[in-house]
Amino acid sequence: RSKADVWLPIEPGHDGALAAAIAHVILTEGLWYREFVGDFKEGVNQFKTGVEVAEDAFEEKHTYGLVRWWNLELKDKTPEWAAPKTGLPAEQIRQVALDYGRAAPHAISWVGGGPVMQVRGAYAGMICHALNGLVGSVDNVGGTLQPNKVYSQDFPEPDAFMDEIAQKGKKHQKIDHRGRLAFPALNQGKSGGGVITNNAADGILNEDPYKIKMAIAYMNNFTFSCGQPERWERALSKIPFLVHITTNASEFSWFSDILLPNTHHLFEKWGYTKAHGNGHRHVSLMQPIIKRVGDYKSDETEISWLLAEKLAQRGFDNLLRHYQQYKDPETGKEPTNADEFALYALKLATHKVWDPALHEGGDKFSGWQEFAKIGVSNSDPYPFRKRWGKMKTKTGKFEFYSETLKEALAKHAEKHNASVDHVLEACFYEARGETAFIPHYEPPYTAGDPKVYPLVFVDHKSRLNREGRSANCSWYYEFKDVDPGDAVWDDVAKINPIDARKLGLKNGDRIRITSPTGSLECTAKLWEGVRPGTVAKCYGQGHWAYGRLAAKEFGKVPRGGNNNDVIPAVYERLSGSTVRHAGTRVKIEKM
Repeated sequence: RSKADVWLPIEPGHDGALAAAIAHVILTEGLWYREFVGDFKEGVNQFKTGVEVAEDAFEEKHTYGLVRWWNLELKDKTPEWAAPKTGLPAEQIRQVALDYGRAAPHAISWVGGGPVMQVRGAYAGMICHALNGLVGSVDNVGGTLQPNKVYSQDFPEPDAFMDEIAQKGKKHQKIDHRGRLAFPALNQGKSGGGVITNNAADGILNEDPYKIKMAIAYMNNFTFSCGQPERWERALSKIPFLVHITTNASEFSWFSDILLPNTHHLFEKWGYTKAHGNGHRHVSLMQPIIKRVGDYKSDETEISWLLAEKLAQRGFDNLLRHYQQYKDPETGKEPTNADEFALYALKLATHKVWDPALHEGGDKFSGWQEFAKIGVSNSDPYPFRKRWGKMKTKTGKFEFYSETLKEALAKHAEKHNASVDHVLEACFYEARGETAFIPHYEPPYTAGDPKVYPLVFVDHKSRLNREGRSANCSWYYEFKDVDPGDAVWDDVAKINPIDARKLGLKNGDRIRITSPTGSLECTAKLWEGVRPGTVAKCYGQGHWAYGRLAAKEFGKVPRGGNNNDVIPAVYERLSGSTVRHAGTRVKIEKM
């Protein structure tokens, strides 16, 4: 935000209204990018406020359903309509829309978690992204890009090594309820193809669809990182035998029967990561560069191999025989121990990257040794506009009317002998009929009566979190003021001075923030960088079992407050995403 020219302090959850109004202005002002979208056959703009347009009057190029989208959603969505919903002046909305449209095609609507990770976030995300389609910034310079192809390969299939019990178990429902009527969790159009991690706690607690008797977890801390974490405390307490593999003993570890130290990804293990930026895809190696301080083992390879060996000793050698198929691509040798398995698995996954005989693009290496020495493979430059007309949608085009979503929802509904409208109702969406297949605005679904909980809670992330594993480092607290509005060696909630005066609060007051599902304690910070009617707090502190610095008193007293204690366990159900934004209202009490 510090680099922005304009700040739009929008009412939380109303991102879709702003996007709809911007789209309306772009169309009525004739600012869409014709080279990508197309134009009216007669060359005269027929997009007029409140007026429907004949679909056959517009000839689209690389998009699909623009006029239908206009007729169903946009024709009445003026800046004046959006102003009271967003809390933004209509003229400001109009000016931003004009500036955005005039910058086409090198203008981006950068959709982060804010619009998407809401109860009704799927359509908010769609309409925010649809702006990229209007201005032709999709797959274009300065716009939204797909990752370049990465030339990794899959591991050997395990099916031939699975006995009847395993094959039967494979068909069991998942503990997180993915694919049920109210949890489509669509992934590439497949019902139940996604995950609903936080809902696993409820599945465990209710023994639905079965009782979990034993679990192995690694590199997670759901007892802290998920909304309503007390559910996880109860759920993990219910599992008779729990194993946790991690580099950092945590709240999750507290409930484990066995705690296994994991290797550190930067220094002690074989692995690789895929990343992309600036039009390139990167495959980076992780390699052991120091002698391990203790008896640590890698989670996804070494521990798995050691378990397979023990199972084989007891007469169940299926898993070990499967792992023996992970042969060294250079020598054809089968792995004989955990170390070899870890290395061969990595060489297999990256085989096409480093083997010159299999080279398909990007940096070319003479073999594994050169790749291991350099440590990274970079793709060829991004082929801008190559995907125009060849997108991974049902029509092959950028869909303003989504035939792709229509098909996916229909299949999910059919699976449950229901209608699409019934599915959307179960997922807390208001859309019915054709509106279900277009980007559109829906008012936020936020927990809490405004009369009891007058402020909307805004959760944002610390740039120091490092995936949540930095809370026991002194520098995390020493440099905490690098996060907007935060203070060193403290955990603050940012409150606009207007609201603070109403509540009788001043800087440094100890406060309790309470939502319908829980409460936390922290320090009040008066700050004009937060919108009146909201309270913003940076996620990351509030640990009670993460080390001597992370907790005030290990196992008993947290340092600061955990945002998740006030965030309810709710979901954007079409994708299965956990809701972190516009999910709850809160009240503040001075302690």
